[in-house]
Formats: sequence, structure tokens, C-alpha cells
Amino acid sequence: MPSYIHHIATGTPTYTYSQAYTRDRLKDWAQDTKTKRLIHAIYNRSGIETRHSVTGDFVEGADASLYRTDEEGRLISPGTAERNRVYAHNARELSVEVARRAIEDSPGFSKDDITHIIYTSCTGFVNPGPDYHIIRELGLRENVQRYTLGFMGCYAAFPALRMASQFCEADPQAVVLVICLELCTLHMQINDQPDSILANSLFADGVAAAIVSGREPMNKKPAYLLRGFESALVPSSESDMAWEIGNEGFNIVLSSYVPDIIGANIRQLLKGILSRHDSALEKIDEWAVHPGGRSILDKVQDSLALPPDALEASRTILRDYGNMSSATILFVLKEMLDSAETDQAMICAMAFGPGLTVETAVMERIGCVAMTTPCLEANLKV
Repeated sequence: MPSYIHHIATGTPTYTYSQAYTRDRLKDWAQDTKTKRLIHAIYNRSGIETRHSVTGDFVEGADASLYRTDEEGRLISPGTAERNRVYAHNARELSVEVARRAIEDSPGFSKDDITHIIYTSCTGFVNPGPDYHIIRELGLRENVQRYTLGFMGCYAAFPALRMASQFCEADPQAVVLVICLELCTLHMQINDQPDSILANSLFADGVAAAIVSGREPMNKKPAYLLRGFESALVPSSESDMAWEIGNEGFNIVLSSYVPDIIGANIRQLLKGILSRHDSALEKIDEWAVHPGGRSILDKVQDSLALPPDALEASRTILRDYGNMSSATILFVLKEMLDSAETDQAMICAMAFGPGLTVETAVMERIGCVAMTTPCLEANLKV
């Protein structure tokens, strides 16, 4: 039985920061000239113009609630528990609102149709979690099945969508609400380590929700037909991308070699993956690539010999939102629906995460008639 992504809703927190402003704020906190120069160089080549955060602490002159400074202007790094309390409060509000919009704007669905919730996040922990509050605050049935996929990283939307698809295959009545929420800016760490500086330049906050079911889309409404998923591990790359819990937030290892590793392996990996799904590189019309960074997109594009505009949606999301970990690929897929110029396309979607892990999905965009106005509503701001 086929399953479909019927609708995607996306959201961002209140505070918006330009990349140049954030760059200069972090340079102010840096303790030596070498670190200031490194921050300047990394931020300037990020391909990012704006990012969003749940905290207003970066606004100059603001009464900081999390990232405070001492009398000499040095940042006092908050502990993990303090950061997680901010996560718990904001994750609840953002998740409930994006779930509300996803359900209300999905044609042919209501809150009484939801049978499963899959909640995905790697930037905080709380129980009862946002999945619980979605049921209570939106009035969903209390017997909705709830699942949490935690601490998987940027590729986690794919296991969530695969799980949703499997639920729909097992139960034709299943309607699954997938939530991906990441508040990455809560784990900012100020030091002179290149990994930390690179992570600070990329990661941002965002939330996305998708409605997945086996029902055929109504009246040719735009949707994604999910055709298959597959996981792969890149050899000898475990130490280049990792994620662990520290005393001052979550510590990330993000080697500058990651783009090169992806570039060297992605073509061969995809050949095998696509062949097992009765497809091939030349049969893919559009590419939805997780924008882990500008260099990653460049390497994927070069390695697959893609046309110059093939990753335009991914680059647009990176520019306007940064890397929002697991939520980002849903932003990309929504952007591709919004800007579709044909009513059908075969799509290969992919994301990368700790391990180094590559998650992929083959899907078909259907029902989106070429038009000058978007197929779906504009991005939700919450």
C-alpha cells in the first residue's frame, strides 16, 4: 500500500538574527585575535544570511536569560540543565502550534483522524514531551500512539518518515503526524575550537510537521508519494561527526573534512541505493539535499554532476534559515512543493548525520500544477 506526505508545515521561533550580526557578536566574546579572524572567515563563507533562535540573548543590550556575560564581558557558559529547561518550555509551544497548523491545513484531515505521533529531536529531553502536549492542547484522541526518535541528528526525519510509512502499510486507517523540532542554538559554546566555531556558524532553531497516510490525495492536491527509504554508513568516518552530552550543553564533533568525505562517497552510495529501488541517477528529476553547510551542497552537486540550479531549494533554506538539524529537510521538501514548475517529478532526498550516516528516500511529487503562486501556504512563523 503506498503512503503519502500530504502536507508540510514549518515554523521558526521569534528571534531572527542576520549572520553578519551574529558573527560580530561572537567576535566580541572571543578572547584573542586569531579566534576572531577564524570566526570572521567561517561565518563569511557559510552561505547563510539569517537564522532563528528561541533566545533573545544575542540582541545587543538585551537582559540575557541564558547566555550571560561577566563584568569583563566574557560569556558565562550555562549548564546543560539550564539549557534543557529552555528547551522544554519552547519545544512545547512550537510543537503544538506547528501541529495545529499541519492538521488544520491538511485537506481532508481533522484532529480526530490522527492515529500516531512521531516526535523527533536531538537538542533536548523532557517527559511528558511535546507529543503529550499536542494531544492534550489540540484535543486529539487520548489513545493516539506516541513515539520519540531522539538524538539521531540531522538525518532523523528520514527514519521518522519511514516509520510513518510502515505504520500506514500495516494499517490503512493510520494517519501519522511527524514532528521534527530542533533548538540547536541552546547548545552554543564559545571557545577557540574550530569544531565549535563551525557549529556555531551553521546551526539554528526550527520545527516542521508532516501528515503521512495511505489515503490518496484529494482533488490532486500536491503531495509526495513515498517510494522507498534506505540507510548507509560511510566507511572510516565515525570520528568526523559525533554528538554527545556535556556539562555545558551538547558537544558536537564536526570535522572540516565532512564535505570531502561525503563528496568522495555519495555517488557510489547512491548508485547502489537507487538500483535497489528500480531507479538510477539519470532517472531523478529533482534533488532534496539536507543543507548541512554550503561546502556539503557544493560537494554533492559536483560529485553527482548536477546542473547549477539542481540544489536551489536546499541553498535557499540554508541561506534563510541555516541548518536546523532534523527539521531542515522538511523545510527543503516544502520549498520544492512551493516552487514546483511541473505536476510530477521523481525525487531523491538525502541527509547526513553522526557516524557518518547517510539516509535517503525516493519519492514522487504529484498533483502540483505549474503556477506562479505557491502550491502550499507560506512558511509558518511562531
